[in-house]
Amino acid sequence: MLKRLTFDCVTLCVAIVATLVAARHSTGNTISFEEPLSVYLAIGLIVFLFLPLLVLSFFEHPVLKIINVVYQSLIVFSFVGLMPVSFLIPNGSSTIIVAVLGTVASLASVIVATRSTTFQPVLK
Repeated sequence: MLKRLTFDCVTLCVAIVATLVAARHSTGNTISFEEPLSVYLAIGLIVFLFLPLLVLSFFEHPVLKIINVVYQSLIVFSFVGLMPVSFLIPNGSSTIIVAVLGTVASLASVIVATRSTTFQPVLK
């Protein structure tokens, strides 16, 4: 449980850093530090979307662990989708680095959650 929670918190931190990097290298009508309310809303939305993941990491039931893995795989796809987009951003090398770190952290979280899932029959 502690490993899953730790990896989920690391993934949350990397997602927040990705938002801050995107705000730093804003182009056009995106989030930027010139409008801090949009940055706060984006970070709040990320935390809100990670809450089910953090809550599910406390439970040891196999079905809830599978739901946790499926939810985490959606986060992996979002970081993988960020990689090709970061090539289009001017000075997007920091975005590429954050996307790779987020993908690695999310995949590690999925692997830890998958390995902790055990399907042992109940002996009566």
